[in-house]
Formats: sequence, C-alpha cells, structure tokens
Amino acid sequence: MNFKKIKSKIKSFVEDELFPLEPWILNSEWDEKLPKLNELRDKVKSIGLWLPQISKEYGGLGLTLEQHGEVSEIIGASPYGFYVFNCQAPDAGNMEILIECGSEEQKEQYLQPLLDGKIRSCFAMTEPDFAGSNPVKMGTVAVRENDHYIINGHKWFASGFDGAEFAIVMLVTDPEGNDPHKKASQIIVPTKAKGVKFIRNISIMGHPGGGWESHAEIKFDNVKAPASNVLGEEGEGFAIAQKRLGPGRIHHCMRWIGMCERAFDLMCKRAVSREISEGEVLGDKQMIQAWISESRAEINAARLLVQDAAKKLIIRVLIKQDLKFQLLNFIVLMYYRK
Repeated sequence: MNFKKIKSKIKSFVEDELFPLEPWILNSEWDEKLPKLNELRDKVKSIGLWLPQISKEYGGLGLTLEQHGEVSEIIGASPYGFYVFNCQAPDAGNMEILIECGSEEQKEQYLQPLLDGKIRSCFAMTEPDFAGSNPVKMGTVAVRENDHYIINGHKWFASGFDGAEFAIVMLVTDPEGNDPHKKASQIIVPTKAKGVKFIRNISIMGHPGGGWESHAEIKFDNVKAPASNVLGEEGEGFAIAQKRLGPGRIHHCMRWIGMCERAFDLMCKRAVSREISEGEVLGDKQMIQAWISESRAEINAARLLVQDAAKKLIIRVLIKQDLKFQLLNFIVLMYYRK
C-alpha cells in the first residue's frame, strides 16, 4: 500500500467511523466508551492501519517520521484518533524506547502486549516538589540492593497511569554523581507492585480524566523493582528521554494542526451559514473574512515549520548513521593496511 493510499484510508476511517461517534464518546465515562473504542481498534487492525509509527518488523506500517507527521494531522482531527490507531502518548513513546533500548525479556513481557493493544502503559517523570518536567532535577530515588532497586518518591501528571499495566519511571539512581545528565535512569515498574500508591487523577482544564485520558498523582513507598527492569544501562535515563521527546513533539504538533484544521472548517461553515440579517451572512463581513484569512495563513505557516523540523531530525539521524558507517570503513581500512 503506497503512502497516498494509506493517507486516504486513514482520512476515510476518521471521518466515517470516529467523527459521528464523538458527541457520545465525549460525554461518556471511560469505562462506558472503552468497549466501543476497542471495536474501532479492531477495525483499524483489520484494514491494515495499526501502529503507523512502528516499523514493519514489529507489526507496524513503518512510516517515516515525516510521513507519520502527515498522518498525525489526519488522525489528530479527532480526540480519540491516536488511541484508536494505537499511536497515542505515552504508549507510542514507550514502544519506541522499548524497541530501541529494551532487553529481549522486556520486549516479550512489556513491548509485545503494548504493540498488540492488549495493555496500556504510563510514563512518570514530573514531580510536585520541582518546577516543570525537569529530567535533571527530581526527588524520586532508586537505591540498588543486590539484584533489585528500592524506589521512593512522588510523581504527578503521570500520563495514562489509571488502568495501565506498567509505568516507565524516570528517577535518580546516582544522587551524588557530578554529571547531572547521568544521574537518572528509567525503570519499568508494574502499577500493581507493592508500594505503588494511586493518589488521584488530576483534573486538566476541568476534565477529570480516566483510563488513557488520565494524569495521575502517584507515590512510591519502598517499591521493589528487579535490576533487570532498568531500560538500557543505569544512568542513561536522560539520554533515553531525549530519544523519545524529539520525534514525539513532531507527532503532537501535527496532531494539534489537525485539530486547527477541523476548527477552521467549522468556522468557515458557520461563516457562510449563519444569517445575521436578511440576505446577509457572517462571511460577508470584512472583519470575519480577515480573521479567516489570518487563521489560514497561521495554520499553513505552522504546518510548514513542523514539517521542516521533521526533515531536519531525519537528516540529523542519517548524518549520524553515515558518520558511523564512515568510521567503520576507516577502522577496517586501517586494519588491512597493517
């Protein structure tokens, strides 16, 4: 299936299957709407559009970063588009870092069920005692004891914790270290582990959230996690976080542009349909026309800016790969010259 056809099929699915359900979905509790959303997920699987951001090796569509940015705009026009296609945060980012940094054991236990859509995951980094989401300033600490860690700390705005099977927790494993970028690690913690305490779902813009939509406050009270649950190596937490954040920002920005496009369409329809006096509609007014034209220009500019950032990220990765290839060639050449 070529990329043009993929975009067309995704657009048709979102408009035909998701848009009509939104009034009901948006006014239902998570447990009530989950069965219907899972039905839609099964439909997405059946027509071959599952996991657009994941490589074909792991059962996805294998889209490039730039291509996934384009489909993210289409999927993101609906608040539940990303969930239905299984490319929603934080699961998408967790899939990507498990693929790149996870052990075979971690992939089997946590990644595969996530790819299959059988479970959900959480990412916990932000803390109430520190400003913002700062990966080099955290109070949650994991102390190594033989073959496991003891975790203590406090997190909030932990995306998707409510109902998740596991959380990838960003925490400090080397509090006395001199390099702030090597103090932290990422550890997989099952949400049902002893000592993991769910405090509440935090209301965001008046929305209490639940399930995938939740942003939870949680505490870790002497939680025991095996050393085998560390992602990558100890001290690589900051580096791993940067690997997921760059591409993730592209997807999020394109999702928001999709929302802007839908809002723009609704605005234009309203402008030409709302009669303000006999024979005259809103769109006849010069100020309304100016607002519409300004919005069109701003959306176009935003899209081009994000697409340009995506291209630069791709080029940077290719350059790094090419440098590695050139270095390998140089080493081989030096070896045979001896």
